[in-house]
Parts: sequence; C-alpha cells; structure tokens
Amino acid sequence: MELVSNRRASHDYEILETFEAGIALLGTEIKSLRNHGGSLQDAYIDCKGSELWLLQASIAPYSFGNIHNHEERRPRKLLMHKNEIERIRRLHEQKGLTLIPLSIFTNKRGIAKVRFATAKGKRAYDKRAALKEKDQKRALQKGEDE
Repeated sequence: MELVSNRRASHDYEILETFEAGIALLGTEIKSLRNHGGSLQDAYIDCKGSELWLLQASIAPYSFGNIHNHEERRPRKLLMHKNEIERIRRLHEQKGLTLIPLSIFTNKRGIAKVRFATAKGKRAYDKRAALKEKDQKRALQKGEDE
C-alpha cells in the first residue's frame, strides 16, 4: 500500500534505475504516514560512508503523539545489503546522477519501504517535449474512444 509518492519526480527527472530499501522509522512516524502525513517534495538520498540516508523528507508530527513525538525533517537511515549500497554509491558518484525517492509504501507484512531511483535532471525543453508528447497521446486516445 503506497503511503506517500513523489509525483514531480518523473516530470523533473529522467528515471534510469529503481531500487527498494527498508527505512528506519520511529513508531509515531509510521502512524503519521498511515494517516497520509508525509511528503517527498524536496527529499533526496545521500551516501555517507557505507550508509544511505533519506534527507529532507517531511513526515508530519503524529497528532496523538506526546513528548516523544519525532522531528519532522530528521535524516532517516535506509536499510539495504552492503553490496547493494556499494553499487548504488558507485552509481551516485557518476557525474550528473542523483538519488531521488519515488514513494514510501508498506509491503504485505506491514513493513515500511522506500522506492528510489537513480535519475538525471531534465532540461526545460525536455520537459516541454514530454508534455507535448503526453498531450498528443491523450488526443489520440480521445479520438479512438469516440
């Protein structure tokens, strides 16, 4: 079940390869996410040593949380195998590639996961061309329905 998604990611970036990782959350954070209290708007993923961190992701404070509530934009550790992290770190070091979160979801067992991608930023003219192509496909589809 998808809890939070980053809709602007496919518009602003050319997505090259996607990955999934576990995420270390506090109890109030998962409760807040299940109440749709999260955003990946300006979030990104950074490699620090042999660890991956989700930065600038906003998870609203849980409304029924007490003094043990969480910080809204704290860094959150991503959980993956070491060899996968090493591979991703090598990809991340390539010039022009970024790691962006696409969504936070729960699997069948209720465990929170992050889907993220290596991506390359789109230029303004690439975005316009993509929108034009999308409009043409929509018009063609509309013509077939009638």
